[in-house]
Amino acid sequence: MPRDRDPLVVGRVIGDVLDPFTRTISLRVTFGTREVNNGCELKPSQVVNQPRVDIGGDDLRTFYTLVLVDPDAPSPSEPNLREYLHWLVTDIPATTGASFGQEVVCYESPRPTVGIHRFVFVLFRQLGRQTVYAPGWRQNFNTKDFAELYNLGLPVAAVYFNCQRESGSGGRRR
Repeated sequence: MPRDRDPLVVGRVIGDVLDPFTRTISLRVTFGTREVNNGCELKPSQVVNQPRVDIGGDDLRTFYTLVLVDPDAPSPSEPNLREYLHWLVTDIPATTGASFGQEVVCYESPRPTVGIHRFVFVLFRQLGRQTVYAPGWRQNFNTKDFAELYNLGLPVAAVYFNCQRESGSGGRRR
């Protein structure tokens, strides 16, 4: 796919969160019955519960790390908490899903207060089992630095969705 049409480039996920990479494995994320496609809009009420994540591949002895970050925290115009870590699952065997891995940072549902936020799922191939550990905090997480620290290399897959506060939750009263 030409770089100028790649939704990860258009949505500035490449640049803000990730370096350019080539997708080499399938990554399917679903919230209930709704599959996440790059740039799709999901409401906070649709992402309360952690999603189902299915990973491709062909060798159960290959393990992956899944990261979910918000590069627009607390607001897209001033993302001074970039990136906010919403979920971290390690040791996911190929051909399975996140539920077969080790949840090292529990899922925190997206609740943006200002503007449209991007929520990015990133999948890395691990060098081995139990080689990736939890960071000490969620705010100012850096996916690129994290990947470098644990020798994860470039991502093997990524997908993102947009989310903003639902109208009627707060705001002006009558």
